[in-house]
Amino acid sequence: MRISVIIPTFNRSRLICRAIDSVLAQTCTPDEIIVVDDGSTDDTFEKLQQQYPTNLKVYRCSENRGVSAARNLGIERSTGDWIALLDSDDEWLPDKLAQQVSALHKNPLPVCHTDEIWIRKGVRVNQMKKHRKFGGDIFKHCLAMCAMSPSSIMLEKRIVLEAGGFDETLPACEDYDLWLKICAQTPVLYLQQPLIRKYGGHEDQLSAKHWGMDRFRIQSLDALLQTSVLCEEKRNLAIETLLRKLDILRKGAAKHNNQTMLSYCDLLLLKYQ
Repeated sequence: MRISVIIPTFNRSRLICRAIDSVLAQTCTPDEIIVVDDGSTDDTFEKLQQQYPTNLKVYRCSENRGVSAARNLGIERSTGDWIALLDSDDEWLPDKLAQQVSALHKNPLPVCHTDEIWIRKGVRVNQMKKHRKFGGDIFKHCLAMCAMSPSSIMLEKRIVLEAGGFDETLPACEDYDLWLKICAQTPVLYLQQPLIRKYGGHEDQLSAKHWGMDRFRIQSLDALLQTSVLCEEKRNLAIETLLRKLDILRKGAAKHNNQTMLSYCDLLLLKYQ
């Protein structure tokens, strides 16, 4: 098992070292750490060169193309057969990789994720019931929202490539999209221990930059339903979820007189009702 850690970053000079240091502090050492600087305009790249001259493989993009493109580049350049993702504003607890490697040896599945500790604006907060994590066949749990945190996940590289990687056309919910495609066909291993700290509340989070995140989930569901990977039961569940999300999105579009969005919703309603 060769593990490649992939850390995408953009203008996170103030946070990136916390993420990297948490990987270097692992009791189970990964085979490589890849940081993809996605066109940062701050001193991220210079800081990486100065503080980690030998520990990392750093790829610097000439322009900002988004987290999906950055992750895909890191995965493409990786040499490991397993990928462990880490967002540059999060951090791992010291035995995160060790716990996952041990669990995967006992339960050989192609995907493993863990529980997480949430920190919002410096304060630990409890997760709501809807954010509860699961293992096994979790496809139905992936429909409402992202069911696995990217920073907690470790998965076989082949399964990412077979699913087509992260969709670079999605401005957000790219993790939701990939987990749907993967979990439609394979069960996952879930560790109940919180093995990462997930930080939120800062302005550059994708959820803070984009309104109506269900727009992107609907786009993802529509794309998935046009493939042949879903059995009848899962297809019906996906359509039910898409129609519920469409109803909410359409009401919002009508309220704000967004004719373009209304037309989009109406076309999908005709397609799936």
